[in-house]
Amino acid sequence: MQQYETVVVLTPLLSDEAAKEVISKFRSILTDNGAEIIQEDNWGLKKLAYPIQKKTTGYYHLTEYKAPGDLINKLEVEYRRDERVMRFLTIALDKHAIAYNEKKRSGAFQKKPKQDTQVTEGKA
Repeated sequence: MQQYETVVVLTPLLSDEAAKEVISKFRSILTDNGAEIIQEDNWGLKKLAYPIQKKTTGYYHLTEYKAPGDLINKLEVEYRRDERVMRFLTIALDKHAIAYNEKKRSGAFQKKPKQDTQVTEGKA
């Protein structure tokens, strides 16, 4: 099984509950067809780089999963059929991207708090 990452942009006209329902629909398509979901990340409502269908914002959702190759075609057909999906992008991850995502999940890229350095003025 190959590892994939899919970003979906949903129409901003959906309520939070409706957006969650759409995401759960696609999650069930994945799991019902033998995929293993590794991580999901809901980015929320974001501004688009350019207008799509006269809309300037959209709900972004990222899913990382392992799936057989023939499932991707079925999933993308479902994305195209659903009018609530404005855009989607599926990427097959190579070993470097997989390693990067594992490091990101473990927190290796989180910023460390800066240590305050106190400057003391010496008296002459």
